[in-house]
Amino acid sequence: MDLKGIDSGLGIGKAFPEIGASKASSPVEGAGKFFSELVSKVNDLQTQSDKSIQELASGENKNLHEVMISMEKASISFQFMSSVRNKALEAYQEVMRMQV
Repeated sequence: MDLKGIDSGLGIGKAFPEIGASKASSPVEGAGKFFSELVSKVNDLQTQSDKSIQELASGENKNLHEVMISMEKASISFQFMSSVRNKALEAYQEVMRMQV
């Protein structure tokens, strides 16, 4: 029976490219990139929501349900972002309370 390692063709490198990468980045850079992408996506959804509200108010868009859907997407994404931020702050505070 031939046993293969994790990186020898079983596909873990494809599922998690950062594990298989030769250049390892620090967790701080990864977290910073994650948060900046999250804020960017939330901002894009907020901008789309504002644009659809303006189109509805000016009469360009007659579909109220599409406007409501975009507003709810923006609202839920903002709530998710603030939950992630709160959990990250709680984790940071917990680490700072640890005694060495």
